[in-house]
Amino acid sequence: MAKQEPALELVSAKDVKVRPVKWLWPFLIPKGKITLLQGDPGDGKSTFMLTLAAYMTRGDPLPFTDYEEPPEPIKVIYQSTEDDYDDTIIPRFIQAGGNLDNLIFINEEVQHLTFEDPRLLQAIKQSGAKLVVLDPLSSYFGDGNINASNEVRPKFNALIQTARETDCAIVIVNHLNKMSGIGAKYRVPGSIDVVGAVRSILLLARSSEDEDKRYLALLKSNLAPEMGTYELQLSDNGMEFIGLTDKKADELLRSLDFSPGAGRPNDRLQEAIDFIEELLADGSAMLAVDIEKRLKDNGIRRSTAHKAKQELGVKSFSQNKKWYWQLPRAE
Repeated sequence: MAKQEPALELVSAKDVKVRPVKWLWPFLIPKGKITLLQGDPGDGKSTFMLTLAAYMTRGDPLPFTDYEEPPEPIKVIYQSTEDDYDDTIIPRFIQAGGNLDNLIFINEEVQHLTFEDPRLLQAIKQSGAKLVVLDPLSSYFGDGNINASNEVRPKFNALIQTARETDCAIVIVNHLNKMSGIGAKYRVPGSIDVVGAVRSILLLARSSEDEDKRYLALLKSNLAPEMGTYELQLSDNGMEFIGLTDKKADELLRSLDFSPGAGRPNDRLQEAIDFIEELLADGSAMLAVDIEKRLKDNGIRRSTAHKAKQELGVKSFSQNKKWYWQLPRAE
């Protein structure tokens, strides 16, 4: 059966109702559009997004933003294939003060979501969510070659249509590629069409001088003026928003070492690894808050402690509403 071609329909510009761009977070995350959050693995992209989600689900004003009226709490759909909901995402969200009633997950046990999955549109409409987070890009792109523009555009077009139809902001979390000496926009893995498809690109970068300091820069925006870079700090409550700096995205990429672990202080990390191993050496479980306090009392920061935990493969589990750490048992 021959494919039926759509009938031609012309639309006059005078019949189109002009409307302003709406923002979930001025001028960084637009409503009804796609935003890309980029950064190196382990530099806090998930913590950053969960901190933002905590603000939004509480209805608190977002940092660096003036409001004529206080914002309303919103629902957030948070999808991740890199972190588990029970031992990582929800505990971080709680530490950031988020409202659990407004954080939603789409069950992916039977089938993983993709940009073109109709469940995404259904979930947004059913929940009324105003923010969707997909972490990372490689997991939700679906089958196909992300380096081929003819495959990138159709997949992103489906996601763009979902955002437009629901007026929901969609943020995709993405790892920087390993290339150096090039413009920040070209550190996006895959086809340059990924850059073209999204309306806003944010860069989260680690300071080379302070392992808990981060910078948030606007790499690209089709909808907002050029902005300064924000300084952030990792804390026990997620990310703290400090203020503006004069650093630019390309400058950050030139001055900061983005190769995982290279050039960063490793002495404290090894100290944390040794300390945790000693605490959990007998194979028993220990309260996570007690371990973190012991580490903090010994001058080891929380971010370093959690890197050490990851290096050791320490298991987290909840019992009687309390979180415990335990070394993995030898097979």
